[in-house]
Amino acid sequence: MIVLVKIITALVAFIHVYILWIEMFAWTTTGRKVFKNFPKDLFIPTKQMAANQGLYNGFLAAGLIWSLLISDGNWSCNVALFFLGCVTVAGMYGAVSVSKKIFIVQSVPALAGIILWLIVKFA
Repeated sequence: MIVLVKIITALVAFIHVYILWIEMFAWTTTGRKVFKNFPKDLFIPTKQMAANQGLYNGFLAAGLIWSLLISDGNWSCNVALFFLGCVTVAGMYGAVSVSKKIFIVQSVPALAGIILWLIVKFA
């Protein structure tokens, strides 16, 4: 079970590294393909704002990666739960304010991770 929960945590971290890359480095290229509903004429004017958002996604990924590197199981679990919780809330806010797809892409994997970590912690 611990291997599965770490894989899910790593997957959520990877998703946020990918989002970081798009928003910080590929906003006007790959960003146009990924965010199809975003008005095409706004990619260049919002490039700096997207980069700032990307940085925040990088912090989420860093926290999740950090949780995987902690050798103490209880501490690792607590850090993972905190950052997965942050991802879940961010995905919920994105679903309400931007697109329901954000909930599926971000919150659902994070919620799966939270449930699995809680099973590992309390089983």
